[in-house]
Amino acid sequence: MDYKIIVLDLDGTLTNRDKIITPRTRDALMEAQEAGNIVVLASGRPTPGVEPLAKELEMDRFGSYILSYNGGMITNCRTGETVFSSLLPLESNQKIIGLAEEHRVDILTYEGEEVITNNKECPYATAESNINHLPLRQVDDMKSYVDFQVPKFIMLDDGDYLVTVEPKVKAAMGRDFSVYRSEEYFLEIMPKGIDKAQSLARLLDILGLKKEQMIACGDGYNDLTMIKYAGLGVAMENAVLPVRNAADYVTASNNHDGVGLVVEKFMLRRGQDVV
Repeated sequence: MDYKIIVLDLDGTLTNRDKIITPRTRDALMEAQEAGNIVVLASGRPTPGVEPLAKELEMDRFGSYILSYNGGMITNCRTGETVFSSLLPLESNQKIIGLAEEHRVDILTYEGEEVITNNKECPYATAESNINHLPLRQVDDMKSYVDFQVPKFIMLDDGDYLVTVEPKVKAAMGRDFSVYRSEEYFLEIMPKGIDKAQSLARLLDILGLKKEQMIACGDGYNDLTMIKYAGLGVAMENAVLPVRNAADYVTASNNHDGVGLVVEKFMLRRGQDVV
């Protein structure tokens, strides 16, 4: 297959344990873009949290794309245009924040290029701020303050407790919302029908490409749908077992140029041996 587009999760996939792109992987992706291929960075991160990596890969020069909020938004890096966006209905904000209060968990969302939360001292809110290189701001009355639409909320607490909260929040929110844990300590609330695969289908329609021309690489549970959907679904060696089982191909780990090896083998046709 003549692959034309490669979709990459970030943490645990594109970046190594130090949250950087290794030189070999960067060089391979630059060469692939120079040859006319499209790179999509697909992450649960907010768009501003993905942009530094997009800039490093010069995606604005090549017209590649950012798929942020786990598919809630797609941005054309060349034009800055938002080609798709799905936001939570405004009237759901009060309910979601109220559920966080009821279950005594912390909560965060995004405003511009800031992460806003009810508790700046929460280590999980700090982790989200650090991952995205975005400032963290405490809002004392989230219910009154968040009077605008947002792509998602994240409830924050220890994983052992959140596993008991998750089914209660799912039941309370009902069928029009997607509620799932992206990390043990992150319980995400998003509009229903938003995941990486469904948003990639929208992007392929825009680009006039087929899913058979797509490679998708990932390591985590939120990558499962796109790995099943893509023409070539690739799991990192460090991926969770369901992702490895669903993949068409397993590459080296994120610490050992796994993405770079895939690009070299399947897009640049160098025939490199891969794990």
